Amino acid sequence: MFDDSPRAEFLGGVRAELPLLLGVVPFGLIFGVLGLAAGLPGWAVVLSSSLIFAGSSQVVFAQLWSGATPPPVMAATVGVVNLRHLLYSAAVADYLRDLPWRWKLLLAYLLTDEAFAAAIGRLRDGPPTAHRHWFLCGTGFTLWAGWQLSTLAGVLLGAAIPESWSLDFSIALTFIALLVLSVHKRSDAWAAIAAAAVVIPALALPHKSGLLVAAGVGIAVGLFMRRFDGKTP
Repeated sequence: MFDDSPRAEFLGGVRAELPLLLGVVPFGLIFGVLGLAAGLPGWAVVLSSSLIFAGSSQVVFAQLWSGATPPPVMAATVGVVNLRHLLYSAAVADYLRDLPWRWKLLLAYLLTDEAFAAAIGRLRDGPPTAHRHWFLCGTGFTLWAGWQLSTLAGVLLGAAIPESWSLDFSIALTFIALLVLSVHKRSDAWAAIAAAAVVIPALALPHKSGLLVAAGVGIAVGLFMRRFDGKTP
């Protein structure tokens, strides 16, 4: 019998997210070190992980800070990088529409790349139970805790982390893992292939807008191919 209690759903989300921490923790360590190198005080590096809670945006913010970029430009750039979260919000909106606003605000804060990838399969393909939002809460909270602790560790350890560890490669591995977790149907695979085909030539577009273009193409192809899911070739 399927256990749809809040506790079971939350713990299910925790279990789904834990493997992704293998890539998230090195990413957090990198940001902690990078933030200090950019001239941010340690407390500001840790605080940004709590307030912004978006790894790629925080890295961009640190780089812009080190270059004495005007605050309006920093805010606009970080906003553009975070636009992909609108896609995540649209994807989960139907499953969360009946929740009170306090829940929507909490889940909006916790909805990140890794939390979305770990939870969307449960929301989309699992039983439509009343407590399924607790699964997303479990994935998001686990990621949040891992990100805060790894950022703090990066700040405290700093230069003690040897370059030979090549922690920056973990960023690419994390997003590869997200892709694997997200592909459940034929339409998902076609969406990933289409986005991959577009993203490389689109990298030349300014302000990282190529990522949004590739995501849009992938979504369009995925929606078109969804009609063929479950059909034999």
